[in-house]
Amino acid sequence: MTNDTYPVQEQAPDQEIPVSPVPWWKSSLFWRTFFLVGILLVISMGAWIYSFRLEQRGTRARAVAEQVVSLVTITRAALVHSEPESRRELLFDLASNEGIRIYPLEPTDQIEPVTNGDELMQGMLPYMRQKMGDDTILSPRVNDMPGFWVSFDLEEDDAYWLRLDNGRVRGISGLRWLGWGGIVLLLSLLGAGFISRLLSEPLARLAYAARQMASGKSPEPLPEKGVTEIRDANHSFNQMVRDLERVDSDRTEILAGISHDLRTPLTRMRLELEMSSLPEESLEGMQADISQMDAIVGQFLDYARLGAHVSSETVDVSSLLHMIVEEARRRPGLAVSAEIGEGLSISAREIDIRRLVNNVLTNAERYGKTPGKDLAEVDMVCRREGDEVAIVFSDRGIGVPDEDLERMLRPFTRMDNARGQANGSGLGLAIVSRIAQRYRGHVRLANRPDGGLVVSVWFPAAKSTKK
Repeated sequence: MTNDTYPVQEQAPDQEIPVSPVPWWKSSLFWRTFFLVGILLVISMGAWIYSFRLEQRGTRARAVAEQVVSLVTITRAALVHSEPESRRELLFDLASNEGIRIYPLEPTDQIEPVTNGDELMQGMLPYMRQKMGDDTILSPRVNDMPGFWVSFDLEEDDAYWLRLDNGRVRGISGLRWLGWGGIVLLLSLLGAGFISRLLSEPLARLAYAARQMASGKSPEPLPEKGVTEIRDANHSFNQMVRDLERVDSDRTEILAGISHDLRTPLTRMRLELEMSSLPEESLEGMQADISQMDAIVGQFLDYARLGAHVSSETVDVSSLLHMIVEEARRRPGLAVSAEIGEGLSISAREIDIRRLVNNVLTNAERYGKTPGKDLAEVDMVCRREGDEVAIVFSDRGIGVPDEDLERMLRPFTRMDNARGQANGSGLGLAIVSRIAQRYRGHVRLANRPDGGLVVSVWFPAAKSTKK
């Protein structure tokens, strides 16, 4: 089928323009913004925690050291001024009520030294030795007993250990820091997601409306609110849609008006020819020319009327196609073979579906003749594909150059081999496309590998009429 309007490969409404594969986290503005904001928050929070710990390291070590020195001083004073017989009771009260335990310092004690990883004790040691003497010892573990150990002299040559629980001096543990950091990070990421959505949602809505418009549908007006840039962009897009709809409406009205007005002089010319005394051969030729002109005018009117909204009904496509195929087989220039599934229905008008099928078959008959034969051999298949009903026509003609498939469904487009024929207007497949769009369907064109053109039409499936 090289047709009179051979077609533009129309893109399905939900079909994406092929692009180079891009990772999902790079192709979406939402995810790119989310990751960028999230990474910035993580880095900022990490830098803040590091700066806080660095700043507080010396200050906290000095504060804890002052508290421990006070405890040691008070404990030493209490032990020195208490009666020897009451010291045991005093030590018991310190352990049970204050968590302070006193042990004799023995030369055989196994003392674990302060390591570089214990920043608190390293920071405390210089200050405590300054206050308590250079022989003061700090240790995180003595005789395999963990705690905060500090040595002090009660009397000359009478040394003791003061042991505190780690919780009293260590402050916030690493796990708690990690838990709080995780909560802050989670809240920050939720905020990043909210900010990313605020940025990407208006653009996604605009892109969706543009895709609807590109597929021939009229998008809902975009909300003209929000920040100035988004509001101006939506306002401009809505204005563009209104202008294009007005241009399309004016063009349709002009086309319908011109086509309607041409019918009157054509009818008058036909009447005058019938009353004239021209030779039979000339009369038949002029009448054929007028009939062709009238058919072209009829196509103009059909194309113009398809812009109007109409109510649809449930059409039994299976039964309708069987009838159309039987009628087409009586046409001398067509050889139609059909494979039609049973019980297939769509929401449309029967007259429009009949016009669609007849337009495709007529184009095949005119421009898709099998090489070496004086007829067009057309294979037609109708089947269910998911939630859609597909009607596929394929002829065995010479096909259409691949570079021309992108423009063949446009109105008034004709192939070079069809320009010399007077019985075409370039609207045949444009009407097919417009009928499909009217009922939320779409059309796609392709060439057969062994020659010929394939016209595929999809409609949303209705409930089956098969009981």
